[in-house]
Amino acid sequence: MAQTRTPDAARRSERSRRAILDASLDLVGEVGYPRLTIEAIAARAGVGKQTIYRWWPSKAAVLLDAFVALVDDNAEGAYELPDTGDLAADLKLVLRATVDELNDPAFDLPYRALAAEGTINAELGAEFVARILEPQLQLYVKRLRAAQKAGQVADDIEPRIALELLVGPLAQRWLQRTLPLTHAYADTVVDYTLRGIAPR
Repeated sequence: MAQTRTPDAARRSERSRRAILDASLDLVGEVGYPRLTIEAIAARAGVGKQTIYRWWPSKAAVLLDAFVALVDDNAEGAYELPDTGDLAADLKLVLRATVDELNDPAFDLPYRALAAEGTINAELGAEFVARILEPQLQLYVKRLRAAQKAGQVADDIEPRIALELLVGPLAQRWLQRTLPLTHAYADTVVDYTLRGIAPR
């Protein structure tokens, strides 16, 4: 007698969850965040609204999880900054990759939506910082501390502040959209940060 297989509820749930995350990213790129709705996400993902509300309280929460998954998928397990012994080269490599991400619509559109929503939704903003920004910034802290031990960065420099000299200019140019965000710009930011601007 043939055995009937019990449906794998966990696998089905994960499939639905992934479809919802993918749908939210697709839709925010197509219609923008203001016009993104739970109804549209559900329709695109092929699930009921109640399925989404069982896991997330709002469209912002869905998009945040989707963006976290996107970042994790693109990291490909690379959760360390390179350490070749050449601090300038390592930082330029990482900032160039950051420029590429910020210029990629797949990252740019949901990132802007979450950044904007986070300014008016304090809870979402705090979660966005905790889950996306701070883990990435701590990679810079670790790399700069290694450079301090190697004598490449002054002992009295606070890495958590120093890293803002690197990532802050990129974020500012990305937000304003008035000047191009390029590899050459990223390289210059690294050079200015490591040299300083005061005459010696």
